[in-house]
This record gives sequence, C-alpha cells and structure tokens, in this order.
Amino acid sequence: MSDFFDKTTDALAASLRMRQMRHSVTSSNIANAETPNYKAKKLDFENALASAFDSNGAATMDATHAEHFKGAGGLGDVKSLVPDVYDNPDAALNNDGNTVDLEKEMAALSENSILYKAALQLINKKMAAVKYAIGER
Repeated sequence: MSDFFDKTTDALAASLRMRQMRHSVTSSNIANAETPNYKAKKLDFENALASAFDSNGAATMDATHAEHFKGAGGLGDVKSLVPDVYDNPDAALNNDGNTVDLEKEMAALSENSILYKAALQLINKKMAAVKYAIGER
C-alpha cells in the first residue's frame, strides 16, 4: 500500500497476499491427494509477518533530538515478505508414498478462507471510514 495507509492496513494487505499463496499451496495439496509419492507442502507466514512488525517492540527507535529522523516504529518491509514453503513434516506417509491428509487440507482451506474474508472485511471497513471522512457517502 502507499504511505497514505497505516501499519494495520499494510499488515492486512500482506495477510491477504499470504492467504492467497496459502490457498494455492493447500489447493495444490488437495489436487495431488491421489498422486503417488507426492509430498504435501506447507506455507508459514505468520512468524514472518509478526517479525516484520516487531510485535514486541524491540526494533522501535526513539528520536532524542529534534533533528533526528523518526524511527519506523518496528515496521519492517511488509511488501517484500516471502513466506516459507516446505514439505509438511507433520504429515503421515501413506502406502503410496503420498503425505496428503485430505481432511486436514480441507479444514485448512476452510480456515484460510474464513481468515481471508475477515481481513478483507477489515480493509473494507477502513476504506469506508476514509471515504466517510472525506465526505463521499
């Protein structure tokens, strides 16, 4: 997003991008549920997103002089976040060498869809508030 938006909007936009990627990975796992020797993939981005925003405040800088630049307040480069995609280590090996658990993948797809919709609704609410503030009802 642009500098017009705040950290929350940037985080929600990054979350939407990552949830789209997770949807692709999970859909690929489901599509290959019957493929022999297919290894289920997993995508993690929550830790990367949390560290980019430095949820514990360790990377926050204080301006101690009037001519100092203001710190980013822990805001990392959210726009260039790259999630980790790897073979799922928690998956059980089937007789054909496939590690896809169809029920778990379907549940993960549903959960991801719900979280995607929630983030999208939050962005829509923020945009509605901006629209209201500038007087375009």
